[in-house]
Amino acid sequence: MYAIDGAGTVVETFDKFHLVPFGEYVPLARYLPIQKLTSGKTGFTPGPGPRTLRLPGLPAVSPLICYEVIFPGAVTAPGDRPEWLLNLTNDAWYGVSAGPYQHLAQARVRATEEGLPMVRAAYTGVSAVIDPYGRVLRRLALNRPGVIDTKLPKPLAEPPIYARAGDGILAGLLGLLLVVFISIRYVLPRSRQNPKIVG
Repeated sequence: MYAIDGAGTVVETFDKFHLVPFGEYVPLARYLPIQKLTSGKTGFTPGPGPRTLRLPGLPAVSPLICYEVIFPGAVTAPGDRPEWLLNLTNDAWYGVSAGPYQHLAQARVRATEEGLPMVRAAYTGVSAVIDPYGRVLRRLALNRPGVIDTKLPKPLAEPPIYARAGDGILAGLLGLLLVVFISIRYVLPRSRQNPKIVG
């Protein structure tokens, strides 16, 4: 991604960091005699990861290229929270199918998890402006050219729990369920077999 100012100067760049396996690179290419499914013999090198860009005249933004938006907990730079997310994508790969709508749904979930608004610019749609609660405020339908001109929603004042704790929440819940399961399966039956006599 290139950010270009009114004078044609490149003021910032961003490189995709989650590459598509077998489309943009071949996993373990050194050991697997497999070629990419897309044209070209060489693959791409991933960028360094999520970054917060500070562009003239805009709030701080975290760009996400294509399907980078589907990875929970990996859409913002740790310790450098942006004020909005930008998802640039070409969903023409999916054609007229459920794919573009599923991709949009994933983008809405990321906005909700992070408590950040998102602008989604999709080459063939579905383009949308999403608020930090995951609500689609404006959209362009699939395969419909046009422009969305609207105000950028504000981020939530405080990041949601998931943005602060990430998958630690899920790990904690799974640990709690494990303790409950062990108690029901092993501890309670033993206490019933060996009742305490009081008196």
